[in-house]
Amino acid sequence: MNHPQDKPDGVRLQKVLAQAGVASRRAAEELIAAGRVSVDGKIVREMGRRIDPDTAVVHVDGGRIMVRDDVVHLALNKPFGMLSTMSDDQGRSCVGDLIMERAELINRAGRLFHVGRLDADTEGLLLLTNDGELGHRLMHPSYEVPKTYLAKVHGNVARDVGRRLREGVELDDGMATVDSFKLVDNLSGHSMVEIVLHEGRKHIVRRLLDSVGYPVEQLVRTAIGQVQLGNQRPGKVRPLTVSEVGQLYRAVGL
Repeated sequence: MNHPQDKPDGVRLQKVLAQAGVASRRAAEELIAAGRVSVDGKIVREMGRRIDPDTAVVHVDGGRIMVRDDVVHLALNKPFGMLSTMSDDQGRSCVGDLIMERAELINRAGRLFHVGRLDADTEGLLLLTNDGELGHRLMHPSYEVPKTYLAKVHGNVARDVGRRLREGVELDDGMATVDSFKLVDNLSGHSMVEIVLHEGRKHIVRRLLDSVGYPVEQLVRTAIGQVQLGNQRPGKVRPLTVSEVGQLYRAVGL
């Protein structure tokens, strides 16, 4: 029996979930029967439900599942010295060069764009997607998606630096604060520190640390929200997992 909201030429929900990598088809049926799957805001329990993957908004356990196969989410470990642009008219090394090497991604996604930027001399995690709304929200400070950085700074960090940064320091374009600050290691004449913040102003981490007397010598972004750089090698691109995509959508209320 057809459900009144069925798409006659649609795809069975359990098949869509399996193709999206959520679970096997049998396990997807168990998720549906348990009331853990919703389509367009309404819980679905019947097995035969058909949906249009291009328009349906599907959640499992409250987390958004991307079921469209033309939406791409990638994590790149941007190497030192590379520009965070998809092309460069002066022929300098840029992120777009790495993506062009993965023709299958371009064919699926069409136009990809980077979520925010990293300076040429900053390494680490850069997200790329063709979902404009997700990208916009991830970078908008009102959604407070945290970004985590590991910085090597000159000098041995004083005890009060974390407090000063959490309370806020005055920069030339206004006050800025960090969400958290941690001393990771003391080296000979240098320190490794971890900073978490949801600010997106230009050179914000470098300016913050410079303002408290610790110029940055090396800077790596290690996480955006719950997406971790991990042991991904510089220059390597990988698709985000189903779980990571769901966490990003949840973080920005999509």
